[in-house]
Amino acid sequence: MRQSSDNRHTTDASVGMAGGGRGTPGRAVAPAGTAPTTPAGAGAAGGDERLRRWRLVLGGGEGPETDGTGYALGGADAAMDRTLAALYGGGPDGPAQRHRTPADRLGGLGASAPRVARWLGDVRTYFPASVVQVMQRDAVDRLGLSSLLLEPEMLEAVEPDVHLVGTLLSLNKAMPQSSRETARAVVRKVVEQLERKLASRTRATLTGALDRSARVARPRHRDIDWDRTIRANLKNYLPSHHTVVPERLIGYARAARAVKKDVVLCIDQSGSMAASVVYASVFGAVLASMRSLDTRLVVFDTNVVDLTDELDDPVDVLFGTQLGGGTDINRALAYCQSRITRPSETVVVLISDLYEGGIRDEMLKRVAAMQAAGVRFVTLLALSDEGAPAYDRAHAAALAALGAPAFACTPDMFPEVMAAAIEKRPLPVPADG
Repeated sequence: MRQSSDNRHTTDASVGMAGGGRGTPGRAVAPAGTAPTTPAGAGAAGGDERLRRWRLVLGGGEGPETDGTGYALGGADAAMDRTLAALYGGGPDGPAQRHRTPADRLGGLGASAPRVARWLGDVRTYFPASVVQVMQRDAVDRLGLSSLLLEPEMLEAVEPDVHLVGTLLSLNKAMPQSSRETARAVVRKVVEQLERKLASRTRATLTGALDRSARVARPRHRDIDWDRTIRANLKNYLPSHHTVVPERLIGYARAARAVKKDVVLCIDQSGSMAASVVYASVFGAVLASMRSLDTRLVVFDTNVVDLTDELDDPVDVLFGTQLGGGTDINRALAYCQSRITRPSETVVVLISDLYEGGIRDEMLKRVAAMQAAGVRFVTLLALSDEGAPAYDRAHAAALAALGAPAFACTPDMFPEVMAAAIEKRPLPVPADG
């Protein structure tokens, strides 16, 4: 059974509710009224429209008798059905009918870059971009099409998104020179989209946090920290006037040209962290562009690579990573710790699912030592929009016991997390974090 999006404009083809999850073929169907074309039968009222939608959800063969609805598709509806069947099955040659080997499951689209590129064009014709991205991801996951992404023709046909960038990065070392420039163009398009979305808010939020993190004794009126000023002058309360006389004003400093805080982003580049690597690289470039911050970006698996010199261009950062491999968090933290020169003015952000392949106790001792020296230590289990991640709960609990709670963070929430870390106030940990 294919999966319907019901009345939602954005359809997630990756989660099969009725079909039982990713292992059971599901189908992404644009709800009535959202397809960009006007297919035959779309104007049918009531029952006919309901049958049409069920037919698109259930799939079927060449005739109406094969799916149980008795509803025959025509025109653009039939073309949409063929596009869905190529990925989610429903016809005798579709991958859902085979359930054999990966080679069998290529039957619907064929292991041919031109054929898949044409299919991607059809998908964009019938579905909105958000659904295209889901179906594209499913094509890579279900049909084993990753290797076809090495073909320039395929790269030009895909809809760029964060997940595609992660897949390309995982194929980086196997990518032929003929595809490399096209792949960089795809990655750059996604990076520029993310920068436009995230950069302004991040800079504004952190500039305010940097101002507030420094205190002055003679602030201008608009820079007075009223909460701290009142607390410092409670002894001067005049009951008869119900007034506090502020003998001493406490305020925020204005942003200066000097570097105020050091930030170290320590990023796990194991395969499961692909989306987090993409977002962290973009944020790293944004932070590096702020003169009040000295930003260092380190990626690791069982080796540690310092990509700070590449921060002028997040695309170079991303192509400097190597997704996959093991994980040695302790080794990465040892490197980061060796680069800290101003502990009380340093924020270390570890982005990892905490599946440690190194020495666990040493890792925890290192975190405790950095915190004791004055470092603000933040652990993000993921930096993405992908929902609750898988992570090592024992290590997360151990870090929480040290006063360094580990939690997943969305890109929209990251500026607030960094602002809280800079100001040394409690982190905005989600309720389920």
